[in-house]
Amino acid sequence: MPRPDARIVAFALIRRVIAGRLGMAAIEEALQEQPLEKGLKSGALGLISSVVIGVASTAPAYSLAATLGFVVVAIGLQSPAVAILAFVPMLLCSIGYSEMNKADPDCGTTFTWAARAFGPNAGWAGGWAIVAADILVMASLAQVAGQYVFLLFNADGIGTNPTSGWVLLAGVVWIILMTTICYVGIEVSANFQKVLLTIEIVMLAVLSITALVKVGNGTAPPGYLHVSGSWFNPFNASLSSFTAGLVLFLFIYWGWDTSVAVNEETKDRTKTPGRAAIISTVVLLVLYGLVTTSVQAYAGIGSKGIGLGNTSNQGDVLSVLGNSIFGSTGIGPTLSHLLILMVLSSAAASTQTTILPTARTTLSMAAYKAFPSAFARIHPRFLTPTVSTIAMGLISIAIYVPFNYASGGLIIADAVTAIGLYIAFYYGLTAFACVWYYRKTLRENARNLWMRGILPLLGGLIMYGAGIYSLQYDWVASNSYTF
Repeated sequence: MPRPDARIVAFALIRRVIAGRLGMAAIEEALQEQPLEKGLKSGALGLISSVVIGVASTAPAYSLAATLGFVVVAIGLQSPAVAILAFVPMLLCSIGYSEMNKADPDCGTTFTWAARAFGPNAGWAGGWAIVAADILVMASLAQVAGQYVFLLFNADGIGTNPTSGWVLLAGVVWIILMTTICYVGIEVSANFQKVLLTIEIVMLAVLSITALVKVGNGTAPPGYLHVSGSWFNPFNASLSSFTAGLVLFLFIYWGWDTSVAVNEETKDRTKTPGRAAIISTVVLLVLYGLVTTSVQAYAGIGSKGIGLGNTSNQGDVLSVLGNSIFGSTGIGPTLSHLLILMVLSSAAASTQTTILPTARTTLSMAAYKAFPSAFARIHPRFLTPTVSTIAMGLISIAIYVPFNYASGGLIIADAVTAIGLYIAFYYGLTAFACVWYYRKTLRENARNLWMRGILPLLGGLIMYGAGIYSLQYDWVASNSYTF
């Protein structure tokens, strides 16, 4: 895992740029006003579109491809247990998001809510945690997209070489393309997401069912395992192993909060975004539970061949499994290419939905004087953030290129593990903000006590516990993958 300087570089550098120009007093004064209308296109998204954006933002196929191998190394056969239990803090935090959105449906989400609950310093830190996490993941997404573009067209020599300059160029072009789509309108983005997510879910289901059928009839390759109830018992793993797996799964589940970040562009903005966030986490639970169990049964956890413990496949377990599961005859090659298209579409969806919330976070920060005012500009025709969207794309490229060279093309492992701390920090901060914001009404009835108090508090505590573990583990240089 990465050293601390790799983890915080984006946050630290950007803070130095603006810290001397903007004061916390100005932020606090702006936040004392009523919620600000920022000029975004109101009512553009319904519940289904919001759920699609929330699920697509997690990039299920990409997240599993890039992370499942590391989870297996960390916790072994208990991976399905972690997949299910990691859902718990996500659900609890999504409840906090939903409750805060009812009080203040602001696209700044954590920034705005933490600032109102705890003051501008907390809000500022939460806003920058979102920005830092999103910028880091853009590098990983671009790398996956760059490689898969070539794999899709059978240019395996380039696609399997993460150090290729062509892969780097394709990744840069990918960021530019997705930034452009986000720039031209939220409705265009949402409709594009529906197509991409449909491909993704269908192919993950086909992959999982085919794998389970082959395990059931004994035609899976040597090393396959029959599904066992012990896989779902977290007590079969040590506390340290379980926590390591949980931190990695925080990344796999991360992204559903985008459905709340577009709240100002949603119909019934006080209710729909929060419902979409909760529904998104449940959809992800079903999807991740199915895929993790089926591929573990089919491939096993061995360190050779297609085994999930094979370090040669850790950066992309799905493409390796796809070739084996679907075979090389009949429709097998077609399905294998559709699987490549699935991961590529997953990276596309997540790239796009990473830009969306980040641009809206910086838009809100600018509106409340926590960021240069230029970032609050809205396109008169498209009604999308202009400077915020373009800046997100440019900064992502500026981070991706040097990080790619520094890691020798192996940026995915470091980016994935580095993001865990940011996720834990701002998800947990939002949950705590919910408890504190509603503290005077928690005793009014049982619903308030549980939905605004106990459940978000538990979610925040789990997130911070995982984040503290991640920080102390990553502080050891020997745990870094590349730096």
